[in-house]
Amino acid sequence: MVNNNSHAKYDVINSNSNIKKMVYSSLFAALTSIGAYITVPLGPIPFTLQMVFVLMAGAMLGSKWGGISMIVYVLLGIAGLPVFSNGGSGLGVILGPTGGYLIGFIAAAFIIGYLFEMNGSNNLLKNGLFVTIGSVVIFCFGLAHLMIVADMSFMQAVTVGFLPFILPGIVKIAVATGIATKYKI
Repeated sequence: MVNNNSHAKYDVINSNSNIKKMVYSSLFAALTSIGAYITVPLGPIPFTLQMVFVLMAGAMLGSKWGGISMIVYVLLGIAGLPVFSNGGSGLGVILGPTGGYLIGFIAAAFIIGYLFEMNGSNNLLKNGLFVTIGSVVIFCFGLAHLMIVADMSFMQAVTVGFLPFILPGIVKIAVATGIATKYKI
């Protein structure tokens, strides 16, 4: 005789795990929205705390739920909620100069999550490398989009869309790596 209760118990546990991941995914979408309001203007692309939460989402939630959290964030902004930097929203922001960074958030969270799933550990340096790779992904998307939308050369885009953010980016990587390494979800 097969005990069907063990299957039901597993389904409840698995369902609770998915609910937990959905809640954390929503939390990281909300935190990214809040991070967008903490802004320091550094030219056409503002310095915000969004990236810290993007990096942590990937590292702490994994590829699927980290990516989903950033998809939710971007979709909320496209739908008109003022969740982008400086309270921006709408498809125009995605199509504007900073839109590539926002699309890069999705890719970075997914890639960081994947790297953590495959190789993550309590090794701060290894995890820092994974988070750094995610940061590079964000900048690659952002710079490529900036070059196209603003009709800039590669060097012009790097000058306005990357160089001012090197030091703040290192700090964001360090913070996200430290938190993600210490606290597992």
